[in-house]
Amino acid sequence: MGIPRNRGHFQRGGGRPRPIPQRNLPPSTPFPAPAASSSPSAPFAPDPRPLNRAPVDLSSGSGIDIGAEREPASHEMVCIGSLRALVLRAAAGAGRRRGARVLCGRAVDACVTPRARGFRAVAGARAKMMLDSSDSDSAAPAGQLQLQRRAATAGPQPQDGGYASGGWQREDGKLKCGYSSFRGKRATMEDFYDVKLTEIDGQAVSLFGVFDGHGGSRAAEYLKEHLFENLMKHPKFLTDTKLAISETYQKTDADFLESESNAFRDDGSTASTAVLVGGHLYVANVGDSRAVVLKAGKAMALSVDHKPNRTDERKRIENAGGVVIWAGTWRVGGVLAMSRAFGNRLLKPFVVAEPEIQEQVFDGELESLVLASDGLWDAVENEEAVSLAKTEDVPESAARKLTEIAYSRGSADNITCIVVQFHHDKTGG
Repeated sequence: MGIPRNRGHFQRGGGRPRPIPQRNLPPSTPFPAPAASSSPSAPFAPDPRPLNRAPVDLSSGSGIDIGAEREPASHEMVCIGSLRALVLRAAAGAGRRRGARVLCGRAVDACVTPRARGFRAVAGARAKMMLDSSDSDSAAPAGQLQLQRRAATAGPQPQDGGYASGGWQREDGKLKCGYSSFRGKRATMEDFYDVKLTEIDGQAVSLFGVFDGHGGSRAAEYLKEHLFENLMKHPKFLTDTKLAISETYQKTDADFLESESNAFRDDGSTASTAVLVGGHLYVANVGDSRAVVLKAGKAMALSVDHKPNRTDERKRIENAGGVVIWAGTWRVGGVLAMSRAFGNRLLKPFVVAEPEIQEQVFDGELESLVLASDGLWDAVENEEAVSLAKTEDVPESAARKLTEIAYSRGSADNITCIVVQFHHDKTGG
C-alpha cells in the first residue's frame, strides 16, 4: 500500500508525515500612555450625567476611550506597491537634496526637506505664562487667571482605555475654553491638543491647537510640545503675527523631520490653531482639521480642508512634480488623503506644512470658536457645532457633547475638540 498524500498541516520527510509547527503570535499590546502630569486646578461643578468612563491624565494632551475594533479613516496612509514607482518618479524631478530613506519597509532614494533657520526670542520681550496645558507646573498669579477643571484622578492612563476632558476660564470671565478628547473606535490614539494663555510684554496672548496624527502619533506629539513655543519666540510674533505663524509652521516641520531618526517611520500630522493677540484672531490650518467661529449668529469656517482634489491644491502638487491618484479616495501619490501636513518626509515637496491663515477682528460679533480634528467634522456640521457651543454655559460640556454626538453617529476616528467662548460684555481686569 502506498503512502497516502499528506494533507493539512503536514509535510513530507523521511516517508512519514510531520506536523508543521504553528507560529504563536503575541497578543496585541495597548497604546502606551503618555507621562502623567498635573496642574493646579479647581473643579467645575459636577456634570449630573454619568460619564461611565475611566478618568485619565488631563494635561497629557492625549485622551483615549474604550474602543471597538479599528475602522480605517479616510485620511490614513495606504501602502500600494503598484503606486510606489509613481511616487518615486515624481520625487525624482523635485531637484532637492536626496538621501536613502525607507518606503513601505524598503530602501528608496527620496528627497529630504532642508532645515530652516532657527528663531531667536524677541529682544527684551518678557513672557509670563499663566496657563500651559502641557506644563504641570503652570500656575496662575492671583488676580490674573483662574484655572478650572473637572475633578478627575491624576496619574497613568488606564490600560483598558479612558476619556479626557477639561476646561479653563479667565478670572474676568471674558474667555472660557474647554476640551474633550478620546480614542473612539481607532486602535491607537494619535490626536493631541494644546492650550496656552500667557502674557508677552504686557499683552495678553491666547493660543489653542488641535493636532491629528496619521501613520503614528510622533508628529502630532512633537507639534504639541514645540509649535507654540517656537511661535512665541519668533521675533515678529507681536508685530507681524501672520508672517510669524507661517514661518514657524514651516520651521517646526523642518525641525521635526530632522529630529525623526527612525527611517522606518513616516509620521505626519495636521494642525489647526487659533491665536488671539492684539485684538485680532488668527486661525492657521494645515491638513483636514478645521476651525469654525460663530460670528453675529452665523457659522463661519475659518479654514478650508486641504484635500488633494481641491483644484488649487492639485495644481500645486502637479507643478511640483507630484501626482494625485484615486485609491478609495483622492490621495497624493496614491498614499495620503490630504495635501498638506507636517512630517510625511517621503511625500515632500508635494505635501507641505505651509499654512493658510485667516484673520478676524476680535469684536463683539465674535461669539465662539470650535477647533476639532476630522473625527468630529466627519459627523457634525459646522452650524451644529457652533450652535451647541453657544447654548452650553460651560465650554467643556459643549466639547464633551460634540465628541459624544460624533461618536454616536458612527465616527470611526479619534475625536478631539476645543471650544472657546467669548464674553465681550464682561468687565474686569
